[in-house]
Amino acid sequence: MNSIWELDTFYRKRDIIIIGAGFSGLWTAISIKEKYPDKFVLIIERNTIPLGASTRNAGFACFGSLTEVIADSQKMGWEKTLELVKMRFDGLQKIQHYFKNSEIDFELSGGYEIVNHEEPLSHIDAVNEKLKAITGLDQTYTLRQDKIKEFGLGKSEFLIENPCEGSLHSGKLVQKLLEKCHELKIEFLFATEVQNIEETDKVEVHLSAGLSVKADQLIYCTNAFTSKFLEKENIIPARGQVLLTEPIDGLKLKGTFHYDEGYYYFRNLGNRVLLGGGRNQDFKTEETTAFETTEFLQNHLENFLKEVILPHQNIKIALRWSGIMAMGEEKSPIVKQVSERQFCAVRLSGMGVALAPKMGEIMADMI
Repeated sequence: MNSIWELDTFYRKRDIIIIGAGFSGLWTAISIKEKYPDKFVLIIERNTIPLGASTRNAGFACFGSLTEVIADSQKMGWEKTLELVKMRFDGLQKIQHYFKNSEIDFELSGGYEIVNHEEPLSHIDAVNEKLKAITGLDQTYTLRQDKIKEFGLGKSEFLIENPCEGSLHSGKLVQKLLEKCHELKIEFLFATEVQNIEETDKVEVHLSAGLSVKADQLIYCTNAFTSKFLEKENIIPARGQVLLTEPIDGLKLKGTFHYDEGYYYFRNLGNRVLLGGGRNQDFKTEETTAFETTEFLQNHLENFLKEVILPHQNIKIALRWSGIMAMGEEKSPIVKQVSERQFCAVRLSGMGVALAPKMGEIMADMI
């Protein structure tokens, strides 16, 4: 049994409980607390640190490469595509508004996409025209053939630059968001697994060991792990595998790079190369919530490294890891009310860094 001290403090009733302490959970809590300073907000996280995709990604601050935007527009239409691009663009602006670039290693060194066929180039002017209202630039995407040699990417036909993209340190961003939450008196229960949820005239969140916490409203910010709670939503987990090289003398690479509609992504981390992706080589295996790396995909990424990024170099790998993203039939996130007292902000399609700040605002307006 618990003591009166515990029941009156850590396990007392709150106004709002958020499940998940990743980017979407933290930004949602901050937005709610800024809008309703008197509400008591509790975040429950099953791991000792936020996991999932927020601390396991590749540290990209991106809103989509040219071929990705073209592919999205063909699949979802321009209206939804532009809405999504705007959300990501505004989200990146918001991060920079809240935190100094130096605090989270935010570098706007430009985003580049390697393209090996001419077809996408014929869309550049039309796409730029559409994005003008969002980015304020006449040319969001420009062809930069001069930089292929500069970056040592000799095997690439075309290189398209986008100045709005950059990289950041995901761990430092999570830490800064946690600091902001503590400033705002948002409370946490870490290493706490939610067993099940009951809704009556309130929401009761059952934790392990016979404990429960009640709230007026509950928000799921559980991204790829949402199907445990909301079976009806179209959410497909997608594992992203990553590798990081040892330091490389005279590394030419500077910026963030995309290849093949964003399925491959790489960047420099100082004088090391961080490379991730390739799940389109093994879609079925990578539809999982297991944090593992596979020999097949790691070998595939190493070959990509040796062929495309650093040809004719002997490279040692320092680290390998994986993160779990959430995909669906389309790229728009699911931000909605699921019952009288329950809401969700999930399915960030691998763009959580940029989307979460705005999703938090939408959720604060919804409750």
